[in-house]
Amino acid sequence: MASRSTPALKAPAGLQARMLMTFFLLGLVYVVLVAVLVAAKVYPLIIVVGILFVVQVLASDKIGLRAMGAHEVSPQEAPELHAMIERLCIQADIPKPKVGIVRTSMPNAFAMGRNQKTATVCVTTGIMEILSPAELEGVIAHELAHIRHRDVAIMTLASFFASIASMILQFGFLFGGGSSDSDDDSPSFAVVLLVSLAVYIVSFFLMQALSRYREFAADRGAAEITRRPSALASALMKISGTMDRIPQQDLRQNAHSELAAFYIASPGKKSLFELFATHPPMEKRIAELEKLERQMQGVA
Repeated sequence: MASRSTPALKAPAGLQARMLMTFFLLGLVYVVLVAVLVAAKVYPLIIVVGILFVVQVLASDKIGLRAMGAHEVSPQEAPELHAMIERLCIQADIPKPKVGIVRTSMPNAFAMGRNQKTATVCVTTGIMEILSPAELEGVIAHELAHIRHRDVAIMTLASFFASIASMILQFGFLFGGGSSDSDDDSPSFAVVLLVSLAVYIVSFFLMQALSRYREFAADRGAAEITRRPSALASALMKISGTMDRIPQQDLRQNAHSELAAFYIASPGKKSLFELFATHPPMEKRIAELEKLERQMQGVA
């Protein structure tokens, strides 16, 4: 069994730097958006944004879990799954998270939560049916690595910025009349919409870039926890092959908005441009895991 606390299980320096930079830049563009809203005197929209921020901080993980169809299971309902997660948590040196199951044929897994104490790890019934115990351990260790690295909390909070900008773009015309036409110094609502569009674009690309990098980091973290990179590589191959056979309508209902980035494998169609993808190419992830396996086995 791996030692209880291993320095390698800390968030990689590259991931920490990217999380800080992403959150700083997202916070900066959000401040600009709020400043424009205040200048435009769109007070009803400012109130809505404030309320949504509080909800996002306090209940975003619960909302996300509900949207993804997850329901919490007790040790009595899923004893083997709970035992596996408890054992891996000891190896990863983190508190045991809540355990959830999503009843869908789509083979996938994800973790959500504001911090390590409130985290939840979920697997689908589809993934439990196709993976061996060792492969499932690799997948769960990947999700625990996300929790250990604290990138789940960053992604959960960061998704708020894109959501707000998207909401203004979709429903902003309802609040457009809130600005004062008599005040020539106030920007028009068209400016608010343009700034919102810019915030959405910046948020989208920052989150996609962070999401891709954190997947590589979690794969490496899973390898450190289980000491079996080949098991996770095998699981990813099975997941990818099975996903290709699932009807597109079943995948689309699980690929809504920013939540797709939380899955271990993207439930949506493969992007033609890596810049738009929430996950790195599966072949690259498997190749990195195979390289790690050779390193751990002492093979050049």
